[in-house]
Amino acid sequence: MKRKILNALLILTSLIGYLEWGTDQRMFLFQGEREVLGKLVSDPVSAAHPFTLLPLIGQILLLITLFQKVPGKWLTFIGLGCLSFLLVFMFLIGLLSLNFKILISTIPFVVTGILVILEARRRK
Repeated sequence: MKRKILNALLILTSLIGYLEWGTDQRMFLFQGEREVLGKLVSDPVSAAHPFTLLPLIGQILLLITLFQKVPGKWLTFIGLGCLSFLLVFMFLIGLLSLNFKILISTIPFVVTGILVILEARRRK
């Protein structure tokens, strides 16, 4: 049960990531994901980018683990890796640019990811 809760938290904390660019552009990842899903249906080529598709695949894999009786360790790690591709990058951007909005929005995901890894190591 603890693994399912952690996997659900990974999905939820990945959605609250915050991005800012340019002078007046900003959005949360759940808003960006809504746009990407819309473009995948209408114009799949424009949405085909590693920073959009990998996190989406990671969320789908983690969602699958929520319906398993015992969440698969490898499925969890692959999903975590796909999501980490974007969110750790955002964490580093927030850290290097001293943008505290971006940094604070990614900390819950990073902490949950560390807890997932520690839980998997504990259950070897």
